[in-house]
Amino acid sequence: MRGRQAEAARNDRRLLEAAREVFASQGFDAPVSAVAERAGVGIGSLYRRYGSKTELLQRLCVLAMEQATESAEEGLRADDPWDGLAGHIRRSVAFQSGALGPLAGQIDTTPDMWSTSRRVRKLVDDLVRRAREAGALRPDVTALDVSLLIELFSRGGRAEPTAEDVNNRDRLLAISLDGLRVLDAGPLPGHPPWRSHYESPWRGPDRTDN
Repeated sequence: MRGRQAEAARNDRRLLEAAREVFASQGFDAPVSAVAERAGVGIGSLYRRYGSKTELLQRLCVLAMEQATESAEEGLRADDPWDGLAGHIRRSVAFQSGALGPLAGQIDTTPDMWSTSRRVRKLVDDLVRRAREAGALRPDVTALDVSLLIELFSRGGRAEPTAEDVNNRDRLLAISLDGLRVLDAGPLPGHPPWRSHYESPWRGPDRTDN
């Protein structure tokens, strides 16, 4: 892309990055004006690109899943299955892949959101299966456990975390990753998480077939 197209693409990326930072740190009630201010664009430019706050959030969800897709594909290219899975988890936490989880039930979903979700889900299933078959991942850990772990570490926090914030997050994430590995440990409590329970807030009362 050149000229105006390239500039428009840069502005769009800046808007989406600003939106993720604003909503992750201030909550989803934050005004759209805060996103425009953080991105360094006018509110009119934002609304020309996204007609509503909901449309912006829907696109943000797709972007997060596209990034997760790229990360999972990179993990599958790793020679060591455990390194591939752990690397995907670390990358996903670093760009706050799961920060939009609390939006479930708050915005309408789109076909693009569901199709992108299915792609990344298949890739994470493959990452988990590889690590399990290599004897590196404890057998009772599921792909949804991994997704929930990423979501947990992605939520909240400051828009611009300090070095101490990053240090503390990385330490706790390392502890959690060790918990996924095959060690001399007892069984996990309860049952594996249910996909239907995880997705039900996104589906809404009228969504039954995604």
